[in-house]
Amino acid sequence: MRPTRRVDTVLDYACVHCYIGFTRYLKAVRRYRTGGGTVETVLLPVQLRPQASPAGEPLIELWARERGAPVAARLAADTSLGADDGLELDFRRAVFTNTFDAHRVAAQASAQGKGEEMAERLFRAYFTDGLNIADPTVLARLAAETGVTATGDGAEALRAELTRVRALDLPTPPVLLFAGGPVVSGEVREDDVLAALDG
Repeated sequence: MRPTRRVDTVLDYACVHCYIGFTRYLKAVRRYRTGGGTVETVLLPVQLRPQASPAGEPLIELWARERGAPVAARLAADTSLGADDGLELDFRRAVFTNTFDAHRVAAQASAQGKGEEMAERLFRAYFTDGLNIADPTVLARLAAETGVTATGDGAEALRAELTRVRALDLPTPPVLLFAGGPVVSGEVREDDVLAALDG
């Protein structure tokens, strides 16, 4: 019988590497659960761009400003990233925005036992559907789709948790903290996650 494992996942919903890493993590978790194990996934918030405006702007416009238009065009045209993991990433539609309220809704989803589903939906909304995940109407719809009762509460608790996670001085997300076990960060691989769960 496989043991019960707790994994703290440090993610930001506007981070493509977090999306890919979390997708691989969930695949490993599902394999572990199919084999009789139990996993508690804890979502720890981090904001890579805490000053981003909730109003949102096209991601490719941000890239053009920061990296130059040719680089932005090349990145936006690349459809290979995420393809091996079954993800459809559309950078041309992505809306760069503040992720604070997305984390707040994810925390409420976790309290209702739907953290994994909500995190997955937020990533897809950002990278595939071209939605502004700071928009309260969008977040309410995504929560309803996921079966989550979302409220406007939790901002102060989230600020405190963001401060606590920042103080941990972790590597750049995604980061997976296995209780009593290893820390996995950077390029997350499904088999490595499964080995850490079994470890």
